[in-house]
Amino acid sequence: MKSDVFSLTALWIMAAKWEMEDRLSSESARQLFLRALRFHPECPKLYQEYFRMELMHAEKLRKEKEEFEKASMDMENPDYSEEILKGELARIIYKNSVSIIKGAEFHVSLLSIAQLFDFAKDLQKEIYDDLQHLHTDDPLTWDYVARRELEIESQTEEQPTTKQAKAVEVGRKEERCCAVYEEAVKTLPTEAMWKCYITFCLERFTKKTNSGFLRGKRLERTMTAFRKAHELKLLPEFQYEQLIKSLLSHNFLKEALEVAVAGTELFRDSGTMWQMKLQVLIDSKSPDIAMQFEESFVHLKPQVCLSLWISWAEWSEGAKSQEDTEAVFKKALLAVIGADSVTLKDKYLDWAYRNGGYKKARAVFKSLQESRPFSVDFFRKMIQFEKEQESCNMTNIREYYERALREFGSADSDLWMDYIKEELNHPLGRPENCGQIYWRAMKMLQGESAEAFVAKHAMHQTGHL
Repeated sequence: MKSDVFSLTALWIMAAKWEMEDRLSSESARQLFLRALRFHPECPKLYQEYFRMELMHAEKLRKEKEEFEKASMDMENPDYSEEILKGELARIIYKNSVSIIKGAEFHVSLLSIAQLFDFAKDLQKEIYDDLQHLHTDDPLTWDYVARRELEIESQTEEQPTTKQAKAVEVGRKEERCCAVYEEAVKTLPTEAMWKCYITFCLERFTKKTNSGFLRGKRLERTMTAFRKAHELKLLPEFQYEQLIKSLLSHNFLKEALEVAVAGTELFRDSGTMWQMKLQVLIDSKSPDIAMQFEESFVHLKPQVCLSLWISWAEWSEGAKSQEDTEAVFKKALLAVIGADSVTLKDKYLDWAYRNGGYKKARAVFKSLQESRPFSVDFFRKMIQFEKEQESCNMTNIREYYERALREFGSADSDLWMDYIKEELNHPLGRPENCGQIYWRAMKMLQGESAEAFVAKHAMHQTGHL
């Protein structure tokens, strides 16, 4: 229903725009907007575009008047009255619309439109003053007022010229913004208000600068604001994550660890927060990483621990002995069950081949071959590992295919086809087995999988596959 209303209002706006820009008829455009508002009296978009149209019309008249004055021509056009030229019609729309459409967001949208027109300074001030008066309890108002400080130029006559002076001036503007935010969080101590404050701090912190002074100030302000918000427990989890990522990207490991520790204290059951804390510890080369991994599993439900087990194994592979890493994989497989264990088995097998070669990989495969569930890749990996050996053993390849078909033979037509090709193409293969494999496949495969197998087999027989 909402999409239908949006489509209809878009048509009204397109029609009014055509009247205004192509037919040069502001009156027809105005009438279309008025009719549209009778049908959709609470549509913000209609009010926004009607407001914009009247400001554009006033700007056009001002330019016309200026041209007439330059040419010293008489003007008797009633549209050139002072009220219309100052945007009085737009002001009327503004007043009517904010009495119907409530909320700071709509109010700010009209102010943003008005700011596109230099002649509408008085109207801009009126809207801005009303915003502060009518929506003091809305975080968006405070956010807008604070950010506006960035646009206010210095009162000194001389603008800063050196890079250092410009950095100092930007720093002053940001200080003024933060002063407004500080007042805001005292007046409106809510999660939404603190979210606005921290978002602003993060935006400024991540903004590129060559000034060490400015970078240091931004870090200091961000951490000060964060500590206050954390103490009040008024920050959502995702902002802890944002802050940690930003600090890590700038290599502020000490501060990132402070935020990560605070985050895991507040969100003890969040796998993401623990993952980020452990990443910071790894980047910091902490001696307590293994202990912290163990601690995370105490607080987390098993179903959210898979990524942590994988991270532990990956870290251990680079930092610890093979025995230590294998111990991590074995612990993980005892703790992680069901579908999640499939990924662990694949990674364990990869690790074994990477670090101990085929012999180690086969030993791991043998230890897991009855520990369901598996992925088809678990078996395909072993087939590939076997084929990479100088003395490739066809008996082992058959074993891997047979075990894979036991698990996936009823649905995976490619597995059957690859088995047939292996018997045909391998130097130690037995082509005479292919007929038997074909009929076994026809018995096991079901529905579309069986049809796909027949088609692939026929194409292979004719040399097209």
